[in-house]
Amino acid sequence: MVVASFIRFQSSPDHLSFSQSPLAIIPMPVPLIKSIRSSNCKFPSPSMSCLYTSKAVQTSDPVHKTSTSDRRSASYHPNIWDFEFIQSLKSDFKGEMYEKEMTKLGESVRHVLMNDLAGSLAQLELIEALQRLGIRHIFEKEIERILEMYSGASKNIERDQGLHAAALRFKLLREQGYHISTEDVFGVFKDKINYNCFKESSCEDEDVKGILTLYEASHFALEGENILEEAMVFTTKYLKEYCIKTPSDRCLAKLVNHSLELPLRWRMPRLEAKWYIEACADDKSFHPDVLNLAKLNFNMVQAAQHEELKELSSWWKNLDLASCVSFARDRHVENYLWVLGIIFDHQYSSCRIGLGKLVSFITPIDDTYDVFGSLDELELFTSVIESWDINAMGKLPNYMKLCFLALYNTINEMSYFFMKKHGLDPVYYLQKMWAGLCKRYLVEARWYHTKYTPSLEEYLENGFISITVPLLLLHTYVLLEEDISIETLEYLTTYPEIVRWSSMIVRLSDDLGTSTDELRRGDVPKSIQCYMHEKGVAEEIAREHIKNLISEAWKRLNKEQIENSLCPKALIDAAINFARTAQFFYQYGDGYGVSNGVIKGRVLELLAEPLVL
Repeated sequence: MVVASFIRFQSSPDHLSFSQSPLAIIPMPVPLIKSIRSSNCKFPSPSMSCLYTSKAVQTSDPVHKTSTSDRRSASYHPNIWDFEFIQSLKSDFKGEMYEKEMTKLGESVRHVLMNDLAGSLAQLELIEALQRLGIRHIFEKEIERILEMYSGASKNIERDQGLHAAALRFKLLREQGYHISTEDVFGVFKDKINYNCFKESSCEDEDVKGILTLYEASHFALEGENILEEAMVFTTKYLKEYCIKTPSDRCLAKLVNHSLELPLRWRMPRLEAKWYIEACADDKSFHPDVLNLAKLNFNMVQAAQHEELKELSSWWKNLDLASCVSFARDRHVENYLWVLGIIFDHQYSSCRIGLGKLVSFITPIDDTYDVFGSLDELELFTSVIESWDINAMGKLPNYMKLCFLALYNTINEMSYFFMKKHGLDPVYYLQKMWAGLCKRYLVEARWYHTKYTPSLEEYLENGFISITVPLLLLHTYVLLEEDISIETLEYLTTYPEIVRWSSMIVRLSDDLGTSTDELRRGDVPKSIQCYMHEKGVAEEIAREHIKNLISEAWKRLNKEQIENSLCPKALIDAAINFARTAQFFYQYGDGYGVSNGVIKGRVLELLAEPLVL
């Protein structure tokens, strides 16, 4: 058997040209490592073509043997997605006929956007609609030009066109990365907001529309923007009162209830697109070609996603790692949904597939540290990840060897193709982040074994890394293959602000949704319990504090979207979408660990059920 082996030398950021790469590629015949075998485990497929074979791997059993009966079990439910079901997914919405129809509808909508509505409030409303419907990318250049024009518009536009226009312009410009002044935009409305001058209104639709837009705009606040904080409090109260008085089947009432449940800024774009398409199906104010384009685009993108999911499902089945780590959550379909939430633009298919593979490794490794591994085993596994050396894994138990080998092969394969294209070897940075992640996992394992409850600050300083966002954002950057530079690779390994605050939202959202179940399984205290222990408060108060921390983290992330100049736009969008996808998964509890409830329906909704044209 011939396997292309990656011979690793000491990686360092000082040796990164292709000719001097620390990752040399030498095709050589090697035997399959038969000694890493158990009666119920298959070795990862050699087609991954990255086995290290510079010397024989030591395969002696670890001296610290832990019997299976002594290990904890989280009793996760098994994978609910049948392989044959995934492979049977199909769609009629592909091919030249539909592509021509997309082009035709796109030109029609483009004409409406650039000509029929030029310079009007309706033009901004159409941009907002295109974004919510999931088709903004089709008109990206046109939208950028329009918003650039509005960024320099006179302050009088707010006074002349009212609250709805002012708030919508502000929201769209902030989302585009413009540092527009809250005082300039909302100063003329400050008295109305401060003194609740809208309160005695008759709840006319135009008033409610303006208040709703202001509510959404307030979620783009930065730290210290008091007028937006006041606006959020005021609009939330006003809209809740409106919902009490108004039948829920009214179109505007549906939009208000939807936003109060979770603001648009915090919503996963792909799911929002489908919801909004269906919510607006009977809205006569929409140009018919806009909705038809959105429906067709959703279905055609869904057809392409079927192929991505099939590829990932086949890869996972052939790897057969799940059978060797049966204690862990097997969630490869949910992993793809995570990735789809982070990178949803159709053009990034290879990035989604690569991330889907990486997330599939994170779950069994996480569950090993949280539940199954003994502390001695975890110490050894962490040291092997730090060394990134096959020859260091001899004392690991077989299930850990298989995890490491599969991960090692996949990372090196990714690095190989990246090097071929860009002449840079990213493996030093990727390995550094995996080592950083496992060290944070190990800290939490030690907390569990010593029954230690950290302070909230100590927990979060460790937890924003152990939630895996920093690691996955670095891999996302490599897989996006846009604006690649050594400086950005270095920058991302320092856990910069954009990474920290995206991670913090994911960490805290995860804790709100999962802590009850995880404590029942015997996991370490989460942020809620750390705060309860530190402050001596009830769980309800602690949960409110965590929700407030999420809101504050969003303000920091909003700032990064405006001020960060070291990351390409696609990566900034991914950081924001990480936070959104976490709130999607944990909005109603542990949507990842317990995926046979709400999340199952959402998987079907997004991946198996097309829209009716």
